[in-house]
Amino acid sequence: MDQLTLGDVTVTRVKEFCGSVEMPPSQFFPDSPDGSWDEHRHWLAPDFWDAEADECRSAIQSWLLRSEGRTILVDTGVGNHKERPYAPVWSRLDTNYLDNLAAAGVRPEDVDIVINTHLHIDHVGWNTRLDGRTWVPTFPNATYLMPRRDFEFWDPANENETVFGRGNQNVFEDSVTPVHQAGRAHLWDGTHRIDKNLRLDLAPGHTPGSSVLSLESGGDRALFVGDLLHSPLQIVEPGTNSCFCEDPAEARATRHRLLGRTAEDNALVFPAHFAGRGAAEVERNGSKFAIREWAGLSRIS
Repeated sequence: MDQLTLGDVTVTRVKEFCGSVEMPPSQFFPDSPDGSWDEHRHWLAPDFWDAEADECRSAIQSWLLRSEGRTILVDTGVGNHKERPYAPVWSRLDTNYLDNLAAAGVRPEDVDIVINTHLHIDHVGWNTRLDGRTWVPTFPNATYLMPRRDFEFWDPANENETVFGRGNQNVFEDSVTPVHQAGRAHLWDGTHRIDKNLRLDLAPGHTPGSSVLSLESGGDRALFVGDLLHSPLQIVEPGTNSCFCEDPAEARATRHRLLGRTAEDNALVFPAHFAGRGAAEVERNGSKFAIREWAGLSRIS
């Protein structure tokens, strides 16, 4: 089992997918500094960058937390059997995600809380599953914590313009609305305290409602940052955004602020999509940051 213990909280990695996202760094991270990928090739490749094919590599995974007797799932990946006409790499998947969750000792009905750090296609997919022809909550006993700002932004009825174009098509309808209609969604804003160990805070920029989960237990600290970081290049080059950031300036400011906090607190950073060891400790390096040490998790690639 790929697991860490932080104070009174256990953190387990649950994999859905790991591999190429079929995008070169120049497309995924269009403002990355010239030459930066080659400069850091010795540790970006092969886990985070297939240098030969020039394609970014990513993990789709959930972080499974056990805290104060509750089972908490942070982000739910892409999901199976979902029509994604404008994101073909994620369309109509058939993965063994629920088997991987079971290997961690958790059945869907055991999950108490689902946290969607934001409502992009690859963070809400397993919110629901097909029951016949109907999408129903995968985790029938869970409260799904969703940022209200993202709920309102991605609701198709509000017709918001987005840098994602039509990339999130069908996501609200098949992975968000069924949970809300079932009365399982809790829409929060600002700050939401889960228990003595865990707190959600807004961290906007990537999306209007992007959020981070802070863990403080005993002497241990961690921050689950969703898509604040897609690649560890963004740690050493924190001004680099992905092409999916709705507010680029705000995304950069949020990244600088939270990386600074993790460096000061000696906190582990758990992004949603890092392959390899999955998480890292960060330290300051002048006006930028560096990876002090990778987490003690198994390497996946």
